[in-house]
Amino acid sequence: MAGHSKFKNIMHRKGAQDARRAKKFARLTKELQVAVRSGTDPSSNPRLRSALSACRSVNMPKENIERVLKKAETGYSTNLEEIRYEGYAPGGIALIVDAVTDNRNRTAAEVRSSFTKYGGSLGETGSVSFMFNNVGQITYQKDVKTDVEIFEIAIDVGARDVSSDENSHEIITSVNEFNIVREKLESLLGMPEQAEIIWQPDSLIKVEDEKKANSILKLLETLDNCDDVQGVYGNFEIDEEIIYKIIN
Repeated sequence: MAGHSKFKNIMHRKGAQDARRAKKFARLTKELQVAVRSGTDPSSNPRLRSALSACRSVNMPKENIERVLKKAETGYSTNLEEIRYEGYAPGGIALIVDAVTDNRNRTAAEVRSSFTKYGGSLGETGSVSFMFNNVGQITYQKDVKTDVEIFEIAIDVGARDVSSDENSHEIITSVNEFNIVREKLESLLGMPEQAEIIWQPDSLIKVEDEKKANSILKLLETLDNCDDVQGVYGNFEIDEEIIYKIIN
């Protein structure tokens, strides 16, 4: 398991589906609230287009989306703030935590407490982000196309890279090309399972010690459960056998 998306997939299978769905809706609602600050017209607001697509991919109720858009159209604005935290998990694993909050002090305390509890430490801005690239990631289920077909389609519409495993196809784009590639793929393949901007590590550190792996996974799960945290990204790799041994 590497870094970000596979951790999320495993935790989603582990957690109650209704609870995970509610959390996803809450995070997407915050993303909508931030995105509409640049306008409520998706055609001129790329971030809003991306957020609306993400809402559709998880079947968020239409009224939830319209509620946010209508508030923005009447001039209502939230006091939400985007914050990025950088630090290290046990074993020198670099982590980036993206958050959206209406209370910077509360969020900072929760994130710092999570790192400390599981043997990690927060660093300064820029302390680990140089080891990552900000990219677009579009994920489709394995059965949508064969590995060769998905690779050819993705590259043809402008994707930067494609990786496939036994569960899914992950398509990587530049941030600037993310919406263009996503929209072309949606027209050819339907809605993706997930489409978002992520932090992709330049290289991965393999974690073979079960105790360290357990601490890393507990730290990520604790951060993932923070209401203000939108995404957690790491440069680690753990064999799935170790993961399932820990979580089962």
